[in-house]
This record gives sequence, C-alpha cells and structure tokens, in this order.
Amino acid sequence: MRINEIFYSLQGESSYEGYPFIFIRLTGCNLRCAYCDTAYAFYEGEELGIEEVLGRVHALGFHPVLITGGEPLIQHQIHDLIKALLGDGYNVFLETGGSLSITEVDPRVVKIVDIKCPSSGESERNCWENLQKLAATDEIKFVIGTVEDYEYAKSVCLKYGLPERHTVLFSPVFGVMDARQIAEWILQDRLRVKLQIQLHKYLWPDKDRGY
Repeated sequence: MRINEIFYSLQGESSYEGYPFIFIRLTGCNLRCAYCDTAYAFYEGEELGIEEVLGRVHALGFHPVLITGGEPLIQHQIHDLIKALLGDGYNVFLETGGSLSITEVDPRVVKIVDIKCPSSGESERNCWENLQKLAATDEIKFVIGTVEDYEYAKSVCLKYGLPERHTVLFSPVFGVMDARQIAEWILQDRLRVKLQIQLHKYLWPDKDRGY
C-alpha cells in the first residue's frame, strides 16, 4: 500500500485531542476540499507492505493508532492493515472524509467520519448511508468555514438526531472562521456538540506535516 507518512504525535482533533497517538497517513484522496491542509498526501508516498508498516509502528511504541489520509478508504489493503494492527493489540482509529462507505471497516475500529459542508465544495459527495452504520463510539465531524456551513451542520444534526447518538464535532476552518463565533452560535442554539479547534496548528504553527 502507498504510505505518505508514519509518525508519533498528539492527536489534534476529535474528542481524543491531546492524547499521544501513532499516525499512519495513507496516500491518495478522491475529494478536493477547498480548505484541504494535507494536499501533500494526494500523491506523495512510498509503497510499503503490511509487515513494513507494522515494523515502523512497533518502533514508535504501543499507543493508539490513527489511520488517516488523504482518504484512507480508497486503498483496499487498509482492511488487512487494520486486521494486523488489531491482532497486535493496538486500539485503532480511522479518519475518513465521509464520501465512501464504512461498511467493511472492522467494528472494533473507532471511526471519525466527516460530513462535508457547502464551502468544502464536496457536500454533494456525502455518503448518507454511513450515518446508519456508525457505532455509539464513533464520531462525526463538520468543518465549518461560513455561517451557511454552520446552518447546514445544525440542520443535519437536528434532522438525524446526531448529538443524541454520537459525539459531534464542529471544527472551524483554520485561519478562516473564528472559533469564538462558532462557540457563540452553539451556545445560542443550545446544541449538544463539541467545539473542536485543531490543537496541532496552535502547538506547531511552523510545521505543515508530521505533527
């Protein structure tokens, strides 16, 4: 499989923000979100076998493992990788852009699934069937860049009753949307969602990868 990078850092997003994780970033993505901050993962990477990936993960210690991208689900070998990591006793997490089905993902994996808002330019690609396949431990993330995005995210939450069933994350587009504004909207509307600021961008503003 094609791997962009493997590294050890703090989780910067989701309800696990701040915890040490091992990150496996896969190469390739089927989306082109307007605010994407990992475009380097579209094409860059090296071909590694499952055992080579495991070797690099083992060298970083025994921590939760997050598989991300790009869009990790476009590489079918991901399921073999997940099986191998689970077999070695790792807690496995998966970040996905939400346009592809999560049906085949091992139920032991904690999934963090995006629902794309209009300013991403990819909201027509959302795979709505995924909402019926999420476990209670899975999380849903909306990246918000405009007031229209916020209203869109709120309407989806209310339509599907998401905050009653899952952890829901509202994350501002870094450098575009004021997190305080989203906080005020959440409080005004009494939404049961979590404001999610990208921690890594505040801790390491001078880095563009591997953090």
